[in-house]
Amino acid sequence: MMEDLWYKNSVIYSLDLETFMDGNNDGIGDFAGLCDRLDYLHAMGIDTVWLAPFQPTPNKDNGYDIQDYYGVDPRHGSSGDFVDFMHRANQLGIKVIIDLVVNHTSDLHPWFKEARSSKDSPKRDWYVWSDKKPSDWNEGMVFPGVQRATWTLDKQSRTYYFHRFHEFEPDLNTDNPQVREEIFRIMGYWLQMGVAGFRVDAVPFVLESPAPGKKKSKMNYDYLKEMRRFLQWRKGDAVLLGEANVLPRETMNYFGEQNDGIHLMFNFFVNQYLFYALATTDTKPLIKALEQTRLQSAVPQWAHFLRNHDELDLGRLTEAQRNEVFSRFAPDENMQLYFRGIRRRLGPMLGSRQQNELAYSLMFSLPGTPVLRYGDELGMGDNLALDDRNSVRTPMQWSGDYQAGFSKADKLIHPVIDDGYYSYTHINVEAQRRDPGSMLNWMTAMIRLRRECPEIGKGTWAIEDTGFDHILGMRYEWNGRRLFIWHNFSDNPQELVFSAKKAGTRRLIDLLSNIESIEDDKGRHTITLEAYGYRWFRAGS
Repeated sequence: MMEDLWYKNSVIYSLDLETFMDGNNDGIGDFAGLCDRLDYLHAMGIDTVWLAPFQPTPNKDNGYDIQDYYGVDPRHGSSGDFVDFMHRANQLGIKVIIDLVVNHTSDLHPWFKEARSSKDSPKRDWYVWSDKKPSDWNEGMVFPGVQRATWTLDKQSRTYYFHRFHEFEPDLNTDNPQVREEIFRIMGYWLQMGVAGFRVDAVPFVLESPAPGKKKSKMNYDYLKEMRRFLQWRKGDAVLLGEANVLPRETMNYFGEQNDGIHLMFNFFVNQYLFYALATTDTKPLIKALEQTRLQSAVPQWAHFLRNHDELDLGRLTEAQRNEVFSRFAPDENMQLYFRGIRRRLGPMLGSRQQNELAYSLMFSLPGTPVLRYGDELGMGDNLALDDRNSVRTPMQWSGDYQAGFSKADKLIHPVIDDGYYSYTHINVEAQRRDPGSMLNWMTAMIRLRRECPEIGKGTWAIEDTGFDHILGMRYEWNGRRLFIWHNFSDNPQELVFSAKKAGTRRLIDLLSNIESIEDDKGRHTITLEAYGYRWFRAGS
């Protein structure tokens, strides 16, 4: 059974078409450009690509305001270009996951146009309405400080519509059986086009039944089971990867007590305590978060990440903890967003190469499936002059040529980073390919290492007591194989003494360098960790 779960030992690469590679030189990335760069991803060891929305859109919200679920936005090419891309990905053994954005549509979607045209419209109940201004009209915003309301007056029908996100993104009413049927049709269409599954956007909001003035929405977790059943009927090994920033006690509502919910879910909870550990060197809260999110079944899986296309959300930390992370990684107000997050790329946020390596080594070693954001394999920077989340959505830096080799156009969807240490003339794929010590070549080696350690995705894990709050030790076991991984969060080197009896082996084989640790005459292994150091060992025979 476990051998069939391909996502257990996969490495996912997240990219946005519009900023990855421009094939026709109009300044916007497209499928033709992505096709030309699939060999790059394949060579790096990536086996799954997650695509941000690419369907027709007014593009007021990075494509998440979808106007037509069954096509490709002309900026990115045609449906034929998508098929060419899928064919090429299949040839290279790369699976494709796409965003399923069904909490809301664009207000320019034909469904909403029809719904607002009349209270008697057949599509009226596809959205959520209120004749009177709800008492909670300005509560529950996802983007506080930017978003003003969750209920907005539609001047055409003179009633209020609900939108958990921006006012140009009205929420679909997933309580309506017709809406659910249409969502299945959308899923079926893209599965038929060859995708391996969906990253389900804003899962908790897809499941809620909002009503005017109610403080607590009803959550319809059974709907996830319906989605899972439909998915498996159409394509047995397809997966649902959920975006749900929820508390640990709520997670089984999403995975399902019978493993009949979503297959994978982003572990936002651990992510926040991971950054707290990086900021303070204190691993105790991170260890607690890992234990709180421990899965009892071998079927569902966490997806671990460092940065994504949004802000780094720190909303689950206490105010004091959040302020410590802000102080270390986002001291300027311009680096913060929505009073809870950080809008920086990992490279400049952590600063040093050693800490970037530590963070990624840690992410690859956590129990789950690693997700890598485009450009982070280079240590790309951010552009804080751009508004909101766009600071981390700059074009991929392919070379030191004009416009970073992304496009030959003079005007791009977002400007390239062209000054300072993170300029494309300094940090780019072409230069790092030729440098054996580059971040890109280091990342390629780490991806290969992670793929060679199925214990992490498929095995059982335990925290090893190191005796130091700034050192995290983890142990994995699977099919008679044992893996030991240590991370030193401190800027001081550390020597760690480890019982050979506890390890269950006289030999520990270092997976990152050509050395072994042999038990000494006192029955111990001595492990040396550099400042921000990390060591991966497999138990020898």
